[in-house]
Amino acid sequence: MVRSQLVCGLKNIQMATWNHWQTKLFENALAIYDKDTPDRWQNIAKATGMTVDEVMRRYQLLIQDVEQIESGKVPLPKYKTTGSKSFYQ
Repeated sequence: MVRSQLVCGLKNIQMATWNHWQTKLFENALAIYDKDTPDRWQNIAKATGMTVDEVMRRYQLLIQDVEQIESGKVPLPKYKTTGSKSFYQ
């Protein structure tokens, strides 16, 4: 197994410890408490019920995922179509 596959696997394990509700709370808290908010990470931790270290780690993983997607290293999903038109048309 190559190192990048191992790292990606570990990231998936870490990400899996958050349930859907916590993820939504995290995303909402990021929108509310931007980078200029004093005590940003403490506020996000309180909003999600996680620790400051956990939300900061989650944020770093999110940044890495976005960088991977934007650099083209993660293929875009193939969405199902209905009939002859694309779902998004």
